[in-house]
Amino acid sequence: MACDMLALGRPRLSAALVKLPSSATRIKRFRLSVLSIMRMSMTRIALITGGSRGLGRNTALAMAKQGIDVVLTYQSKQAAALEVVNEIHALGRKAVALPLDVAQVKTFDAFASALKQALQTSFQAEKFDFLINNAGTGLTAPFAETTEQVFDDMVNIHLKSTFFVTQRLLPLINDGGRIINISSGLARFTLPGYSAYAAMKGGIEVLTRYMAKELGARQIAVNTVAPGAIETDFGQGLVRDNKEVNAYIAGQTALGRVGVPDDIGPMIASLLSESNRWVNAQRIEASGGMLI
Repeated sequence: MACDMLALGRPRLSAALVKLPSSATRIKRFRLSVLSIMRMSMTRIALITGGSRGLGRNTALAMAKQGIDVVLTYQSKQAAALEVVNEIHALGRKAVALPLDVAQVKTFDAFASALKQALQTSFQAEKFDFLINNAGTGLTAPFAETTEQVFDDMVNIHLKSTFFVTQRLLPLINDGGRIINISSGLARFTLPGYSAYAAMKGGIEVLTRYMAKELGARQIAVNTVAPGAIETDFGQGLVRDNKEVNAYIAGQTALGRVGVPDDIGPMIASLLSESNRWVNAQRIEASGGMLI
């Protein structure tokens, strides 16, 4: 009787309501998993947007140190991008730099064609494995003074570019690949003057989960990395060059200092390793414990 009473308390699931994957679907997923593991032992290629400076540069070099060949994009700093390419070559990996203005969606088809050509000529490949949506620009402006034009610029540079660059490049990404979208600690905590910028990063974090859901059938894992305040030229070098700002942030960080690029690039590269293949749809903050 006790067993019967317990059974009455449980919802009964009809077999018709439990939709299990078909045999064909399970076999396809298994094959994709095997292909992903096999590919990890082969040469891997990553594309990082905004790879000529700051965190993008550091991440590009960190990936090269992990044995990954790199395509990096730049908007206007060609000389700086070529310096990064030469540094990657010195590490024994292949690299090319391609121009891309992430604010101009209309140019993405042409960029995809240029990328396909570069993959064939420089890497003897048809596709690449990892996409890091990193390109962006900072903005410090009070909510009451942020204009529609400035807001639209933030949408185009951060949110719209992440959505449509990824969409355009999907045919060139190998099954079993990885996508990392760069967000910010400002999507979790709040500081005055960052409402527009942080809103875009919050959108990217939601988009990441939807990408992970819809690309899972191809065994493509999608995650967000959210750096805290880092000493780079981002935002006119405010964190790096302003001693008062630097000291304030260090005082608000559990580890007692401001981050540097080497705190971020290697962490992003580590997410691309086979040991992290099961990490998916996650927001990973690298801030040293800022504002906790």
